[in-house]
Amino acid sequence: MRVVVGMSGGVDSAVSAYLLKKQGYDVVGLFMKNWDSNINNDKEGITEDVCPQELDYRDAKNVCDELSIPLYRVDFIKEYWDDVFSYFLKELERGRTPNPDIMCNKYIKFDLFKKEAKKLGADKIATGHYARIKDGKLLRGVDSNKDQTYFLSQVSSDQLKDVLFPIGDLTKDEVRKIAKENNIPVFDKKDSTGICFIGERHYQLFVSNYLKGKSGDIIDVETKNKVGTHKGLMNYTIGQRRNVGLSGDEKRHYVCGKDSKKNILYVAYGDDSKYLLSTEAIIEDVNHISSDCPKEATAKFRYRSEDVKVKIEYIDDKHIKVKYDNVKAVTPGQACVIYNKDECIMGGIIKQVFKDNKEIWYLK
Repeated sequence: MRVVVGMSGGVDSAVSAYLLKKQGYDVVGLFMKNWDSNINNDKEGITEDVCPQELDYRDAKNVCDELSIPLYRVDFIKEYWDDVFSYFLKELERGRTPNPDIMCNKYIKFDLFKKEAKKLGADKIATGHYARIKDGKLLRGVDSNKDQTYFLSQVSSDQLKDVLFPIGDLTKDEVRKIAKENNIPVFDKKDSTGICFIGERHYQLFVSNYLKGKSGDIIDVETKNKVGTHKGLMNYTIGQRRNVGLSGDEKRHYVCGKDSKKNILYVAYGDDSKYLLSTEAIIEDVNHISSDCPKEATAKFRYRSEDVKVKIEYIDDKHIKVKYDNVKAVTPGQACVIYNKDECIMGGIIKQVFKDNKEIWYLK
């Protein structure tokens, strides 16, 4: 049986390929180039002899050579721009905080990549995600610190058919140990972090190449007084304390809301986080991975957030309302992912946030 593995140049996909070959599969590597890292380098003062993705390709090639498996490459730069990066920019323009990695999985890794793999004769595809599929169910990875089902929450159940997650039953330490013991070249390669197409770039400088932020008032949510001027709402997210741009005792302020229509950034002062708390949210673009429709479950509102208990009201196929005890920084544009114990059953995008049945006015 032929398995085409998405080779990223990192240790997770490398060990995935190694394990599959060890299990007797006919393994083929496929490297995706999704972003031209040299775009706007001159404007950002970045000088790079080699594009970072080309370095990743070299690492992927070295791994495949070590494992004696073929490696192909495919260019999805245009498709990534159209389906992922454009979405990222549009969400920023709306004053929301998007998660492009979720859309990359939906439109690129488990759609276009899968189609390309079929051209190479794939019976199945595999990636280095920390997740598991058992009896058709999408389950969290064993390593709770690395579990990536949050990022798979917009992938449909059909897209997950014929997919393997070879390292889902392993911890990160175990993956690195396997790589080192078997002389896999990237055993000690540093994990990539943050948004892939930004990389080591300065976030605000990067975004300014595509969106021209309109300055506006920073308003203290409690006193309603103007306390500063922001540089464009896309540069801030809920709960942010650093680089808000306020003079004086800036560390005591945090971003608690954005009004995109009025172009106002709202901040609260002090250590009391009451302005970050909410009790309900409307979730849109809901993707049902499972046919289960529980009225009670747990949810994650950010990748690194703890699971919280929620009660679910089903509005229609694409919208739900979730109710919960006070949770901090539930942010429009981020994903809300619903779990039944270890099973990831659905996910959607946070649209509106409420406190005690009233929409939070500074989050509109």
